[in-house]
Amino acid sequence: MRAALSRDNVVRIGLLVWLTLVYMALWGDLSVGNLLGGLVIGLVIMVALPLPLLPVNGRLNPLPLLELAAVSTYYALESSFQVAWLAVRPAPTPVSGVLRVSLRTRSDLVLVLCVDLLNLIPGTMVLEIDRQRCVVYVHVLDVSSDAAVDKFYRTTRRLERLLIDAFERPLTPRDAVSKPAGDILAPDPNTEPPNGVQR
Repeated sequence: MRAALSRDNVVRIGLLVWLTLVYMALWGDLSVGNLLGGLVIGLVIMVALPLPLLPVNGRLNPLPLLELAAVSTYYALESSFQVAWLAVRPAPTPVSGVLRVSLRTRSDLVLVLCVDLLNLIPGTMVLEIDRQRCVVYVHVLDVSSDAAVDKFYRTTRRLERLLIDAFERPLTPRDAVSKPAGDILAPDPNTEPPNGVQR
């Protein structure tokens, strides 16, 4: 009984229920036929296109998660107003560019969530991810001044710190020796930028 209700099975059942609900919502009809059709389509999708298992080593910490929700909402609203102002202000279009960010996370989950949050903030879009070195290349709408670039790096550093606090285990002394924290602004000389990107 315990094996039947393992975490993986609960996730699979939840995904099947979600796919079935989406199928029924797309048809706009709550009928037994659509329910069965949604279950069949959901099973086919899950078998034909299985999602890779994402290892989760940490634990969920509620207080940093609440702070992360508040901070990311604030950044998204602030950036929305800034992008709107850049669109209507009587001035030339700002200089945009691609910036490289070296992340300190040890978790694929935190890396994915950090990329998602950066993509949700108006004016930024992740163009490339180097998973091995934990480096992302982000297109930023306004890099016309050092202050704008510094603000982007501060925002990214804070979001990453909150994600690590919310989803990763605290570092042990052994972890700290194996991967020093380092500064997000420090360039990685071993990382080649994507085509067309200047260092």
